[in-house]
Amino acid sequence: MEKLTTTLFLIILYLFIATPNASARILGKEKVARIHVYVHDRRAGGSNATVFTVANASITATSPTGFGSVRVVDDLVTVGPDIKSAEVGRIQGMTTSADLKVNAVAINLNFVFTSGKYNGSTVSIAGRNEVLLPQRELPVIGGTGLFRLARGYAITSSYSFDVATNYAVLEYKIYVVYNSNVNL
Repeated sequence: MEKLTTTLFLIILYLFIATPNASARILGKEKVARIHVYVHDRRAGGSNATVFTVANASITATSPTGFGSVRVVDDLVTVGPDIKSAEVGRIQGMTTSADLKVNAVAINLNFVFTSGKYNGSTVSIAGRNEVLLPQRELPVIGGTGLFRLARGYAITSSYSFDVATNYAVLEYKIYVVYNSNVNL
């Protein structure tokens, strides 16, 4: 029985490899989504905060980079930089100050789309974000719904920051490669 199973597996593998575009027929054609959105980041201490510190390391208070600070995020995502522009979803996840020398955070963020053509889908981003750079590149590591099997990258930048209210607007340009055969 084991020999038969191995033989069948090898035949299927051969047919898959030998048949041109076999993977495309099974997985579907890949498409690229170009998503341009703005994230409204209201840190604790400001009104209607959407970012909260949930843990600090023993050295966070004396670290020049806030090393060891862990924050949870549930920010509004809109089509434009004005908070009154059309809402397309939320960005939810965690950031951790993870560099002793440079202001950089390790992120685990999910763009949760609640309206528009991506409604009901998510895009997951994780990686290192050196927040003081003018532009940062982050990997897209997956997604759900329309974006199952997703991969790609995001370019983010700080659009504006108001120190008095602790309110930042972040710009995200996300390039997502995904499978067009996904049935919702």
